Amino acid sequence: MGQPVREYLLTLCVTAAVTYLLTGPVRKFAIAAGAMPEIRARDVHREPTPRLGGIAMFGGLCAGLLVASHLTNLKSVFETNEPRALLSGAALIWILGVLDDKWGVDALVKLGGQMIAAGVMVLQGLTILWIPIPGVGTVSLTPMQGTLLTVALVVITINAVNFVDGLDGLASGMVCIAAAAFFMYAYRMWFGYGIEAAAPATLFSVVLMGMCLGFLPHNMHPARIFMGDSGSMLIGLVMAAGAVSVTGQVDPDLLNLKAGGLREATHAMVPVYIPLLLPLTVIAVPVADLLLAIVRRTWQGQSPFAADRGHLHHRLLEIGHSHSRAVLIMYFWSALIAFGAVAYSANNASMWIVLGIVLLSAVGLVLLLLPRFTPRAPRWAERMVPPRYRRLARAVVDPAGAAAEAAAAEAEGEREPIPAGINGATAIGDRSRFVDRHRAGSHR
Repeated sequence: MGQPVREYLLTLCVTAAVTYLLTGPVRKFAIAAGAMPEIRARDVHREPTPRLGGIAMFGGLCAGLLVASHLTNLKSVFETNEPRALLSGAALIWILGVLDDKWGVDALVKLGGQMIAAGVMVLQGLTILWIPIPGVGTVSLTPMQGTLLTVALVVITINAVNFVDGLDGLASGMVCIAAAAFFMYAYRMWFGYGIEAAAPATLFSVVLMGMCLGFLPHNMHPARIFMGDSGSMLIGLVMAAGAVSVTGQVDPDLLNLKAGGLREATHAMVPVYIPLLLPLTVIAVPVADLLLAIVRRTWQGQSPFAADRGHLHHRLLEIGHSHSRAVLIMYFWSALIAFGAVAYSANNASMWIVLGIVLLSAVGLVLLLLPRFTPRAPRWAERMVPPRYRRLARAVVDPAGAAAEAAAAEAEGEREPIPAGINGATAIGDRSRFVDRHRAGSHR
C-alpha cells in the first residue's frame, strides 16, 4: 500500500504546485481583462479584487490528471471513461464560470449550463446505476432515473459550494476538508476491500485537495484573488463527480463478498446505504446554508436565487466574530461532520466516536457563544504569533500613544464601511453591478 500512497501524494503535490504557480499570472490577467467587479453592498471586501481564480484551478486539475495517467497504480483508472467524463463536464462548467466572472450570466442560463455539464458526464458513463437501501437491498435504477438523480446531485453540490463562497478562504478550505474526508472513505473502499471501482473517486478527491491547497494561500484573508464562479462551480462539480462515481459504480453485492458477509458489509457500508447523503454529509454546512437560504427567501416573497446577507458566515460576522474567526468556525464544523461520518462508517458500533462528536460539538457551541473572546499568547511566545494575539501592554505603558491610536480610529470611523455580504455571486443568482451609495462618498 506504500506505493499507491506515494503516487497519490505526488499527484496531490503536482496539482497544488501548478495551481499555486498559475494563480499569480492569472491574477495579473484578471486585472488586465477587467474582471474586477465593483464593490457591492453585500460584499465583505473593501477593495476591488480580481476574480477568475478558477482558471488556475482548472490548470491544476488538468496537470493532476495528466500526471496520474502515467503512474503505475493510477493509470488503470484511465482505462475507464470516468476521468474523461469528469474533464468534459469540468471544462463546460469552467467556461460558463469564466463568462460569468467577466460579463455576468443570467440565472436560468447558469442553471441550464450546470445541467448540461452534468448531462455530459452522464452520457460518458459517470452516473448512478443503483441505490442500496436498508431493509430493501440493492435497487437498480432505470437510465432515466439514474440520469435525473445524477444531474440533481451535481447541481445541488455545485450550488451548495458556490453559496458558501462568501469569505476569504472559506469555500476552498471547506471543500479541501471535505475532499480529505472523502479520500479516506474511498481509499478504504479500494485498498481496504479491494474494490477497484472506487479508484476513480479516490483520484478525484486527491486532485480536488490539490486544487484547493494550491489556491488557498492566495485566497486567505485578505484575499489577493477570488476563485469566482469559475472556481466555485468547478470544485463543486469535481466533488459531485467523486460522490457519483463511488455510489454509482461500487456494486453492493461485491462489497458483501469482500466484507465477509451481509452483517459485516452492513457495518462497512453505512454511508453507502445512504449514497446520496454521503456527498451531502461532507459538505453538510454548505448544503444547510443553501436550504436555509431558499426557505428564507421564499418566505420573504423573494426569488430563491436572489442574493442576500443572511448566510451562515454573515450571521457569524453580525454576532461579533472576526473574519478569520468566522472562517475557522466554519472549518471546525465542516471537519467535525465530515470526519465524524467517515469515522462512524469505519466503526459504527463504537460509542467513543459518538461521545467524541458530542464533546467536539459542545466545544463548537462554546466558540459560537464567545465571539468577543480572543486568545492571547504568553509573553515569551508573542514574537511568534500575529499581532492580534499579543497582549496590549504598549497601550497601558504609553497613554499618549494610546490616545493617538484612539483618535486615528475615531477619524477612521467617520467613513461608514460597506455592509458585509458575500464576495462572490451565487451559482444561479443574479449579479447586480452597482456601486453602493456609501461608497460614492468615500475618499478611497
